[in-house]
Amino acid sequence: MPIQGTHWSTAVAPSDGNGGRSTPLRVDAQRNLEHVLRAAREVFGELGYGAPMEDVARRARVGVGTVYRRFPSKDVLVRRIAEEETARLTEQARTALGQEDEPWSALSRFLRTSVASGAGRLLPPQVLRVGVEVEAVESAVPPQARVPQQRQPGGSGGQLHELRLVEHRPAPVPAEERDGSGAAALLEVVGRLVDRARSAGELRPDVTVADVLLVIATAAPSLPDAAQQAAASSRLLDILLEGLRSRPAA
Repeated sequence: MPIQGTHWSTAVAPSDGNGGRSTPLRVDAQRNLEHVLRAAREVFGELGYGAPMEDVARRARVGVGTVYRRFPSKDVLVRRIAEEETARLTEQARTALGQEDEPWSALSRFLRTSVASGAGRLLPPQVLRVGVEVEAVESAVPPQARVPQQRQPGGSGGQLHELRLVEHRPAPVPAEERDGSGAAALLEVVGRLVDRARSAGELRPDVTVADVLLVIATAAPSLPDAAQQAAASSRLLDILLEGLRSRPAA
């Protein structure tokens, strides 16, 4: 029976990353968790994923011990933020595909929405690496058979997960190869945006999925003044979009 006067939230604690069972959070614990996640997005967005946990705790106005109680290692916190931001980008891409009939309008809408949201500053590094790897082997595997999958290194030490390209298999992907960051879904939907725009002759034929993801990461600078940041992002994106567009042959 709960102790009188203690309030509980229906939210659950984040997984410990080792299959641990989630438990209900008290209201004050849930509030602290929200503060930590918001602070982590801000700190990592400004300083990158190399920022120390102490900076996150300071921004959240909690002790660093509180951060570690919610997230037993920095890798766990980084993975949580990266997963959320990757999912947000994927949803933005799907929305653009579903609501824009014109291929170029869909691609440019996705880029503008994602850059304005600042998600590019939190784009997981492995997503960019995957984009490059996908393009590097594109000619070796038929498009319908290519699917990016994640392979976790056998050793320890908090190394970033590497992604490789494998042939499509009808059987479920083994647990050790599943994409924990949601990168595969993001690459798939952005790939559809790119293919549509390229097929319509509106996107330069040499532009790749990796290029589009780099635009998102590049056009979202972190500046101290919000208005200045928005203006700089919009201006830079306009320039980059012009560079992506196909031009009639002279």
